Amino acid sequence: MFKKDIFGNIIFIKKIVMFIFGLISKRRYKGFNELQIEGMEILRYLPDNQVLFVSNHQTYFADAAAMFHVFFAALNGQNDIKGIKYLFHPKTNIYYVAAKETMTSGILPRIFMYVGAIPIMRTWRSKGKEVKRPVNFNDITNISKAIQDGWVITFPQGTTTPFKPIRRGTAHIIKTNKPVVIPIVIDGFRRSFDKKGLQIKKRGINQRLTIKPPLPIDYENDTVDEIVEKIAFAIEQHQDLLKVIPVDELKKDMNQTGNDDKKHFWSGKDY
Repeated sequence: MFKKDIFGNIIFIKKIVMFIFGLISKRRYKGFNELQIEGMEILRYLPDNQVLFVSNHQTYFADAAAMFHVFFAALNGQNDIKGIKYLFHPKTNIYYVAAKETMTSGILPRIFMYVGAIPIMRTWRSKGKEVKRPVNFNDITNISKAIQDGWVITFPQGTTTPFKPIRRGTAHIIKTNKPVVIPIVIDGFRRSFDKKGLQIKKRGINQRLTIKPPLPIDYENDTVDEIVEKIAFAIEQHQDLLKVIPVDELKKDMNQTGNDDKKHFWSGKDY
């Protein structure tokens, strides 16, 4: 009962937290909104550890929460996230990389940390401001430790702003740990939730989560820049894929959502 994970969290308590927040968040993806999932079968053929998921990022918490639902359901033989049976049998060695300032910003984020957060100090941004600070090697060690132990979710752009560059640190981690790299592309979360992903902004949104086959990487010969390029294309965040939304279509969406943020960036796949 008192067995702990690699970061000292009691697994029994971890399962309880996963179950409770799974119940609370379920209707966000199967109720208020509808999550369309592709590639769940890929998850069932992955090893128990040495797996790194790379994904684009649209909210602080809702993205990772949706992935937990999908991962648990797939590993329990489901092809969707109907019902709650899968919440009774979660995979407890799943972790996700998150900014430390985000995970310590309130009671809820601190509880979410227990599920499997790997809090890191971002070297380029802090509290909404640009900064320059050295890499914290304890953070890198913790990510590597988590990869060796299980599955790790990371958002290599390090921001919810679309089409930002991939952080090179992700490529270094891949070359060092040689994990199976699984790209994930999400859409619709930005319109469904607020930036934190805690409040529902719009109901009836068709969210999408696409799990792609393992990324082909030559760990010895691919350069960091080549791996960065592969990730950017795989999660559909490369600058070459940037599309401009027609003005009339953008106005239509703004009228439907009540969103008057004219500075908002959109990808073509949001529609």
